Amino acid sequence: MESQETPDGPGGPRGLICASFNQDTTSLSVGTKAGYRLFSVTAVDKMDCIHEGVECPDVYIVERLFSSSLVVVVSLSVPRRMNVYHFKKGTEICNYSYSNNILSVRLNRQRLVVCLEESIYIHNIKDMKLLKTLLNTPTNPSGLCALSVNHSNSYLAYPGNATIGEITVYDANNLSTVTLIQAHDSPLAALSFNASGTKLASASEKGTVIRVFTIPEGQKLFEFRRGMKRYVSISSLSFSADAQFLCASSNTETVHIFKLEQHSPSREEESPTWSAYVGKMFTAASTYLPTQVSDMMHQDRAFATVRLNMFGLKNICALATIQKLPRLLVASSDGHLYIYNVDPQDGGECVLVQKHRLFDTDDEPVEQREEEKAEDVLPQPANQSYAATVALPSTPPSSTTLMGYSEDGGAQKGEVIPEHEFAEGPVCLDDENEFPPVGNQSN
Repeated sequence: MESQETPDGPGGPRGLICASFNQDTTSLSVGTKAGYRLFSVTAVDKMDCIHEGVECPDVYIVERLFSSSLVVVVSLSVPRRMNVYHFKKGTEICNYSYSNNILSVRLNRQRLVVCLEESIYIHNIKDMKLLKTLLNTPTNPSGLCALSVNHSNSYLAYPGNATIGEITVYDANNLSTVTLIQAHDSPLAALSFNASGTKLASASEKGTVIRVFTIPEGQKLFEFRRGMKRYVSISSLSFSADAQFLCASSNTETVHIFKLEQHSPSREEESPTWSAYVGKMFTAASTYLPTQVSDMMHQDRAFATVRLNMFGLKNICALATIQKLPRLLVASSDGHLYIYNVDPQDGGECVLVQKHRLFDTDDEPVEQREEEKAEDVLPQPANQSYAATVALPSTPPSSTTLMGYSEDGGAQKGEVIPEHEFAEGPVCLDDENEFPPVGNQSN
């Protein structure tokens, strides 16, 4: 769920370099030229800045573990080093250096995965010990990979081939390959698991077709057509929490939402209509048509769409339930978060209900601004509740360091990350007693 520049690439407009939602879409992390910021996205009308980190500039990767205080940061100034921070205390838990630039980081409550261009490193997140190194993986210049957020089946998906859309599904718990999926004819551009890790969505560099597969079997379950007129670069795929919907954003002005539902032929037989009759005729005719045409006739179209007021800018999308209603969130490199209402029954065009700035031109924290432009404030329904999150100051990181990436590397004196950070439920960030001191670790 991440959009980012490469380590030697420029930053985005207004200093925005990257953005990512956490695993349950309750928080948005952004990397900027000044550092990084963590926002709460649990309400529509207000978006609080939970934390602003200035430990290192030019952050192009920032990933938060659910609602805990653990955050992983990588800076353009040291693109081969990953820093793990406890942002509540303002301390550095550890850092690791790798043989090449870090392209992406994924994490759940069991595993932390670091992806380089031709290798992948799998750590035990509780003590940061390196469990497995996957060397000589197919060239992956964008660092494309996905990790299931359901830690009981920590499936990892990454390109299995540099020239075609083959997916390798790897069990990061048992450290073994599960299956290979021949997903597309052209190289992969996007991958995403659903929350339970039982479905995997994929898109190729052409960006016209999105497919959903069962996991771990790797059987094709759905096929959606995003469009036919042009090839696009899909920047993100994201399932809703119940896996009933899948959203896809790209470098175009349209975000698509697809509905994952199996069509029931019995219903058409019970109430025959002209459209059902025509549909049956097309289905029958498709058996005599070329494969490409036949496949196109069986592909479902978007259930709902969003028309953005921008074109060609990087963005990421996510589906979330905020204040008991389904919403589509779009974080754009123009420096804004857009929130749309989604009609789960009828779909159609989604309605923009709020637009939040991620920072001002003078890089001032969002909630410290004295004024808001009228066009950024949209009418909201009355009696909306909001659980405020306290913004927390930061202090310089500690000198705790774990260097290298040997197979026996990692902590030697117990766990470096408090056990409660991996609990199933949300973590309270206001009780200092929850956070025992982090002991110094050495390699």
